[in-house]
Amino acid sequence: MQDFALEKKPFLKSLFIRYMKKLFTFLLLLLSLFSLATEPSGYYNAAVGKTEAALKTQLYTIISTGTANVGYDGLYNVYPTSDLTADGKVWDMYSTCTWTHGVKKCGNYSAVCDCYNREHSIPQSWFNEQSPMVSDAHHIYPTDGKVNGQRSNYPHGECSGGTTLAGGKGRLGSSTFAEYSGTVFEPDDEYKGDFARTYFYFATRYQNIMTSFVGGPTFDHTTYPSLATWSIDLYLKWSRQDPVSKKEIDRNNAIEVFQHNRNPFIDHPQLAEYIWGSHKGEPWSLSAGIDPLKIEFTLSPNPVRDNITVKSDEINLRYSIFNLNGQTLIENQLIATQTISVNQLENGIYLIQLKSGNRKTIQKFVVSK
Repeated sequence: MQDFALEKKPFLKSLFIRYMKKLFTFLLLLLSLFSLATEPSGYYNAAVGKTEAALKTQLYTIISTGTANVGYDGLYNVYPTSDLTADGKVWDMYSTCTWTHGVKKCGNYSAVCDCYNREHSIPQSWFNEQSPMVSDAHHIYPTDGKVNGQRSNYPHGECSGGTTLAGGKGRLGSSTFAEYSGTVFEPDDEYKGDFARTYFYFATRYQNIMTSFVGGPTFDHTTYPSLATWSIDLYLKWSRQDPVSKKEIDRNNAIEVFQHNRNPFIDHPQLAEYIWGSHKGEPWSLSAGIDPLKIEFTLSPNPVRDNITVKSDEINLRYSIFNLNGQTLIENQLIATQTISVNQLENGIYLIQLKSGNRKTIQKFVVSK
């Protein structure tokens, strides 16, 4: 019987060593990625106990220290992990188009779905295209070029009617939001919270330049509050109506790998209330906003086509599915892990509530067929 011991087979031993080195390198890479799956331990500790302007300034220090600039062209290297749909495509908040990462980048366009480019949710003209703002992935999203052009440098807002391009999302029209008049771009309801938390981030990350050259009607040209009164009211409304989604969490984690900073208003969305909203004057803590009555559950897939799976470790739960008008569409008892048919629902945004006694938790999901 032949002896295949590695010590007696130098060639096999060499192959084995090379294989183990590659495996070890891969495991180190994997470990580094997993270590960034959530905020680093102690990342926000220095902000604990602060209020309003002091809280905002401390967050500015945290998210402005040790950052890296990926460069304007480097944004396309970030998007394959930061803006990735479940089927591996580009996640575009401005259109229904399907993009492959790195393919059909703008370029010229004449219609929706011609190409995708980099949308500065805070328009470049508002900060004179200066660095590092011009390449900060936390506020720059891959979007359809035509809709990006339609949005132009108009502020966000709410409008009645307005113009939505064929194949596009969002609409352009005259503001109907109190305290501001003029032309505004209103994103889809599904992404209003995303943009609100983006603006909270920008007003905090770049508060040091707010008095110098950041323009646009959304900002008030002060270090604090940085945002105009009407835009504070708008974005707080959107942030409350559209809670943090898994998409935002995944994006925040991915961008940290490249830029070495995070959006604190995704990690701790209640921070906005302590700086601008209902908890002004109260000291912030890491436990703020944690609901002891919350029921933990996950939804998949989301967006969904026909069937959505609800998974929870709890028992004796009841679920209800509502539309955005608050009408109950589906209601029943929930088994710990259960697949629910939503085939009868039309495309749109819905809310699912899990309830047990006086405990209840709501998540949103999107039907897209």
